[in-house]
Amino acid sequence: MNETSAAQAPPATPATAPLTGPDRRAALALGDDALILSHRLGEWAGHAPVLEEDVALANIALDLLGQARILFSLVGDEDELAYLREERAFRNLQLVEQPNGDFAHTIARQLYFSTYQLLMYGQLAAADGPFAGLAAKAVKEVAYHQDHAEHWTLRLGDGTPESHERMQRGCDALWRFTGEMFSPVEGLAPAGPGTSTEVNGQGLEERWLASVTAVLERATLTVPDGPRSGAWTAGAGRQGLHTEPFGRILAEMQHLHRSHPGASW
Repeated sequence: MNETSAAQAPPATPATAPLTGPDRRAALALGDDALILSHRLGEWAGHAPVLEEDVALANIALDLLGQARILFSLVGDEDELAYLREERAFRNLQLVEQPNGDFAHTIARQLYFSTYQLLMYGQLAAADGPFAGLAAKAVKEVAYHQDHAEHWTLRLGDGTPESHERMQRGCDALWRFTGEMFSPVEGLAPAGPGTSTEVNGQGLEERWLASVTAVLERATLTVPDGPRSGAWTAGAGRQGLHTEPFGRILAEMQHLHRSHPGASW
């Protein structure tokens, strides 16, 4: 794992004034993605199929937590943002809040999300904006996350009949949540047609689909054929509407802080 993990470093010093407007909403959306998925991956501690994966998933979770801290520090108090907001105030993708399921299900979720994060942070790092510094660092971490997910997708998909079936089932179940990743996010919208700051939209989606398709085909898996956007799919997390499991994960994550307000450790 990258020794200079964002989780092992203090959060970036906020700007003179906290981000406002579209930049603030973008920071919260990306920070919430990282925070919630970090918590989900942390649930594997002590339960992964092999000891090495206990360590690997925990390190990925720490990387994501570090990203969340930096993004929240650009907006306000990171503890308040993580532990005191209500469910409707969170703007994370519905994909990242989905339960872990079995190991293959977790790997499918990670493949979908880390491929998106890698492409998105790569574009943010090349753009001139408030997230360029974070993105330049995070893209190195996320490259490992994507490589880890790809490795396991290939290993499970092209493994035993049982592992192949489980991997395919995970890919199919989560496919309907992937379209939301490419919905416009205020603060990450393009400054103009074809500019380098465009990190949402058709171009990013096409590259994501090509990358994921290549991995699934190498793993002898079938690319799911269900819709990824439209009336019959998920995708309102960016508007604060979440799936049923989100209430439980939020209650678990916030319980200690809310039970002892103002406590220091």
